[in-house]
Amino acid sequence: MKLYANLAGIDVGDGFPVRVMGVLNVSPESFYHGSVAIGRRAVQKQAVRMAEEGADILDVGAMSTAPYLQGTISEREEEQRLTAAIAAVRGVVDIPISADTQRSRVAAAALAAGATIINDVSGLGADAEMAAVVRQAQGVVLMASERGASAQRPTRMIMALLRECLRRARQARIPRRRIVLDPGIGFFRRAAVPWYELDCSVLHELGRLRPLGQPLLVGVSRKSFIGKLTQRTKAEERLAGSLGATAIAVYNGAAIVRTHDVAGTVDAVRVAEAIKGHGGHGGDRLR
Repeated sequence: MKLYANLAGIDVGDGFPVRVMGVLNVSPESFYHGSVAIGRRAVQKQAVRMAEEGADILDVGAMSTAPYLQGTISEREEEQRLTAAIAAVRGVVDIPISADTQRSRVAAAALAAGATIINDVSGLGADAEMAAVVRQAQGVVLMASERGASAQRPTRMIMALLRECLRRARQARIPRRRIVLDPGIGFFRRAAVPWYELDCSVLHELGRLRPLGQPLLVGVSRKSFIGKLTQRTKAEERLAGSLGATAIAVYNGAAIVRTHDVAGTVDAVRVAEAIKGHGGHGGDRLR
């Protein structure tokens, strides 16, 4: 089974390069302040830099979704922040823009402002109207949500949650060719195993999610499980760990990686792709 999706003109999956999604936040509440740009000029400068460094897609977020932070803001404020940022980005780069939101009204406004992809960390589970909005987009990322999480082993639990995402998408008549799935690294805090062990387990067994039939987006950039493993308490200190985890995610099947650090991530992705592409044949040549 060949995995394939198309996000706003970007081919994703088997036979295509691993794509890089750059994170551009306009939420001061975000866990990594280095990803935050405030004001039109700062947003445009960061967007241009990420595009020049090799980002295929820019993911713009206006409200923190880190599960351990109190980042919720009003719908109106999220909409104002997000649409202003998308309009600013649209004026200086021509790569697709993804809107990171769980709210249908905000998503609709983002599409009107120039976004073409919706990145919903609730997997269409937070807002009953979101599916209708997503049908108007040129692509969607659906993440496994801790809502409905069970005591199953980590990868089996993620598989079940992503199947539920696909069920909701099917009911909403969203074409599968527009869907990419996200296992939700860093978002599970109430599972039967410690959160950092869950993240490691899912990354190790990423290939077990292949039967879902959709390409996978993986976001590990500067997340707290990396801090736990390396004893780096500050997100600013987690770049090396992030690149290591990114390379492993690519080797194990990620089709898109979401990152705060585009230049370094592009290098890590290309090396991991090259090694994976040799798949053991290099040893035969050496003999």
